[in-house]
Amino acid sequence: MDCWDQSQEFSCPQCRHTFTTRPELNRNTLLNEVIKRLKKMALSSPCQNYAGPEDVECDFCTGKKFRAVKSCLTCMASYCQTHLKPHYEVAAWKGHKLVDPDRNLNDKLCEKHQKSLEMFCKTDEMCICMMCGVTEHNGHKMVELEMEREEKQKQLGATLSGIRRRLEKKEKKIKEMRRTIKQMKFSVERVIEEHKKSFTDLIWCIKEGYKNLTDRIREQEKREMEKAEGVMEQLEKEIEELKTREVDLKELSETKDNVHFLQTLSPHCVLPDDEDSLNLTVTADFSSDDLLKELSGLKKRLEKISQWDILPLTPSGHEAPIFTLQPPEPQSREEFLQYFCPLTLDINTAHRDLRLSQGNKKVTHERTKAEYPDHPDRFDCWYQVLCREVLTGTRCYWEVECSGGDVVIGFAYKGLSRKGQGLDSLFGLNDKSWCLWSCDSQYLLCHNNKWTEIGAPYSPRIGVYLDWPAGCLSFYSVSHTMTLLHRFNTSFTEPLYPGFGFGRNSSVTIGHLTPCDN
Repeated sequence: MDCWDQSQEFSCPQCRHTFTTRPELNRNTLLNEVIKRLKKMALSSPCQNYAGPEDVECDFCTGKKFRAVKSCLTCMASYCQTHLKPHYEVAAWKGHKLVDPDRNLNDKLCEKHQKSLEMFCKTDEMCICMMCGVTEHNGHKMVELEMEREEKQKQLGATLSGIRRRLEKKEKKIKEMRRTIKQMKFSVERVIEEHKKSFTDLIWCIKEGYKNLTDRIREQEKREMEKAEGVMEQLEKEIEELKTREVDLKELSETKDNVHFLQTLSPHCVLPDDEDSLNLTVTADFSSDDLLKELSGLKKRLEKISQWDILPLTPSGHEAPIFTLQPPEPQSREEFLQYFCPLTLDINTAHRDLRLSQGNKKVTHERTKAEYPDHPDRFDCWYQVLCREVLTGTRCYWEVECSGGDVVIGFAYKGLSRKGQGLDSLFGLNDKSWCLWSCDSQYLLCHNNKWTEIGAPYSPRIGVYLDWPAGCLSFYSVSHTMTLLHRFNTSFTEPLYPGFGFGRNSSVTIGHLTPCDN
């Protein structure tokens, strides 16, 4: 009433309804009765639990508040057990929507209309009130919250199932990794113990070899010393006899008795043979050049072993790689030749303009077509040929002699296309092959159609080194020295086939090498 006394307009401060004449205010008997009952119930229920820090408080308790047992989405309020009873007893409130206590009831109201969020707009993927549905979302696909919850619950269930499957897979993977770690530790300890035993045995052999060798040298020294002492003893005896004879002869030369001189001289003038004692020799020098050479070679081999790298050997299929110790890349041609791999050209892959000879070790590009039968592996467009040998999991080295025009030295996976003019069948222009292109006294390297030009002195002899486990493919210019032209570093996933490509009137001969070649 005080509000209307201050203004000429009669507007309700609660619902904002405007009246033309001042209305007569009456008591809301229903609401008044509810309030009386609530107060009475509050006084008659002193044993209810008071709200704790984690509880939702009753909105109608005065003073110290009790813990709410339900929240009403219609009233947008929370009630303790006592204040909740009218929702079960008063007919007008029995239709209200009760939920578990919720401290965030304001989140259930539409921010714009301050109405309960009762619908879900599937078009805009959002919760809305009835007023929003009539105004802003008119024509959209709308459903009740319960229906959307049911649908989303199914999606949630599917997501949870997916999460559980992923959890199971990841937990299984963790178990596998734990087993792998355990196996790895066992393998490492076993390998280290094996190498420790090998090196311990080697050290023992070296020490034992040194001891035995020293003992044999000392024994030989002893024999030579005994021999020398015997010779010296014999010589000293002969020297004593000669000195005695010398004294006797001097005395005889001074005698005046001619008869005695002549009768005594003849036996004394004949000297005994001393060649035996003078010819006896004793070894003064002990030569160990051969032994030192052997030990030097052993030392170099041990030094190389200390430089070995740990590299993965990737088996076929999806098995985990096996790590192994491998020696470092060779540095000299002699070391490269230890990995020599003989190659043979595969006539079933050769283009018909390529002529094979010398036991399929030489190929020449000619203008006359060869009468090769049809074969699915034959190159029908590019002048190319592959070798028979399949290279994987090892180290290989070979050399070729190039002559004539352009020559391509390549490697390819088996899946390299053999038909048509596409880049998928030409060495180096796809992800299945690598190549060195020798043309006009210059070198071009290519993989996956990415080119690299190399400036280096031209040599018709090219050395090729493949370390498949290390993912290393190297090309060398070979003359009196070896010059690295280029090294591809990658991770090979399949076996490799060596191959060659040709320009007009060019040829390649695969060298026949042995570890003893110079």
